[in-house]
Amino acid sequence: MNQAEIDAQNAEFWNTLCGTGLAQMLGITDGSPVSLKKFDDWYLDYYPYLLQHVPVHTMGGKDALEIGLGYGTLSQQIAMAGARYNGLDIARGPVDMVNSRLAQNGLPGRAVQGSMLQCPFPDASFDCVVSIGCFHHTGDTQRCLDETFRILRPGGHAYLMLYNRFSWRQWKDYPKQTVSALLREWIGVRENPESTTAQRAAYDTDTKGHAAPETQFYSTGQIGTMMARFSSVECTKENCDDEIKDGVVVRKRSDMLATRGKKFGMDIYIDAVK
Repeated sequence: MNQAEIDAQNAEFWNTLCGTGLAQMLGITDGSPVSLKKFDDWYLDYYPYLLQHVPVHTMGGKDALEIGLGYGTLSQQIAMAGARYNGLDIARGPVDMVNSRLAQNGLPGRAVQGSMLQCPFPDASFDCVVSIGCFHHTGDTQRCLDETFRILRPGGHAYLMLYNRFSWRQWKDYPKQTVSALLREWIGVRENPESTTAQRAAYDTDTKGHAAPETQFYSTGQIGTMMARFSSVECTKENCDDEIKDGVVVRKRSDMLATRGKKFGMDIYIDAVK
């Protein structure tokens, strides 16, 4: 696909909010404050490290931009912390959800529809840029990182998350692709191999089971190279699956977050300073 096709498919795919499957599991059928609190409580409990890597408590009085909004859990946390909140998403659905959350809670700020690849904000506009699980879907992660650098003020922080190409899940379920990716990295090939439909579906599907249109995976080494313009870049791995044998959970995800999750986590959280 060319970039225009990726953008169009992303706008359609992500118009169904990321987290819709979770909402359905929880029996949530509306966007009321009570329903959204139920969603948020579950979400923040499942990802107990999220607010460690996105320290909203430090954002009060600062200009913050979030890219990739989903159900708006993090959006509301940032706004409630007193940041001057801005949101950006390629799809209309998440934008409407976040603006509804802000209005319901009497919080300032706004979300707009647009692409980070054509970021609609001027140079040095923000003290904080937040994007959790978005850039690797855009078709041009490097451009997203470059735009992040451009719109950050000197000393500003980027709090990001990208999928780990060398996670336990990748080694276990896609060993051939993972070995190939490792060999490519060893010989210095910068371009990522194209991910398979199965790999994409293992991470993100819509309510009909269709995989996200575009997903790329990265190593910490790649991230360091891609973000070389930043004055500092710290990467931390998080997240893992339950360990299942013969259809039975033999080790729970929650018991492995501090071990397997830290060493072979599916997600790489980034704290970068301009």
